[in-house]
Amino acid sequence: MTHHPEETLVLVKPDGVERRLTGEIIARIERKGYEVVDLKMLVPTREMLAAHYEEHEGKPFYEPLLEFMGSGPVVALRLAGDRVIEGFRSLAGATDPTVAAPGTIRGDYARDWGAGVQKNLVHGSDSTLSAERELAIWFA
Repeated sequence: MTHHPEETLVLVKPDGVERRLTGEIIARIERKGYEVVDLKMLVPTREMLAAHYEEHEGKPFYEPLLEFMGSGPVVALRLAGDRVIEGFRSLAGATDPTVAAPGTIRGDYARDWGAGVQKNLVHGSDSTLSAERELAIWFA
């Protein structure tokens, strides 16, 4: 029986790329032992972002989120490893960078910039279902 490790999508958001943290974020992922299966840098289209964030459509933060995520280059990574979804989310830290624990990506490098949209450096899929859906959007 062949073992197929779990896969997930990780995005280094425009704030992480702009602040030149992409290498540090990838280094932390690799030091944790996860495999970078695919990687690309792109400025996402509104259509990609609308598909990615479809569950938030109609919420007050939806438009500012799409605007922020389309404001510059994003680095998309396909990661593989046992329990990689849970593991990366632990590595990333709490979504709110103000309360993210020290030692996590967000805890060490992100903060509230008073921008009206959460600039928290990274996105990681939250389940195998969302990982599958999101990977299809970013690595079609």
